[in-house]
Amino acid sequence: MIKFMCCMQVISMPDRVEEATNYIKKLKINLEKMKEKKKFLLEIQRQKKLMLLKSPKIEIQQIGLTLEVVLITGLNSQFLMNETIRILNEEGVDIVNASYKVNEDTVFHSIHCQVQEEFGNESARIAERLNKLMHDY
Repeated sequence: MIKFMCCMQVISMPDRVEEATNYIKKLKINLEKMKEKKKFLLEIQRQKKLMLLKSPKIEIQQIGLTLEVVLITGLNSQFLMNETIRILNEEGVDIVNASYKVNEDTVFHSIHCQVQEEFGNESARIAERLNKLMHDY
């Protein structure tokens, strides 16, 4: 019968303490990295939720020669108001009044327009272009 003897290296107490200290330092560094990664991922998740909750909505109503456009966006979608006004100008409507109100993280834009004459087809085209703008966003 052959007996195997393990060569055990004796480590001094100060060396053990140093190894343990280095191991704890590595664990602390890894913990900090994981905390940063968690914070980053939670922020991405929060931004995605905000975008889903605050996807822009638009309502268009025409009464006679008056066209009212109500745009509801999140705080990060302010440029949509500019694009909406640009499209209305391209369609030849006169903007009489444009205003907005912020409520927490939602912005309500209201645009009142005057059209040259009562029309149906052009109103539908404006609505289609504005809805496409919201959808593309």
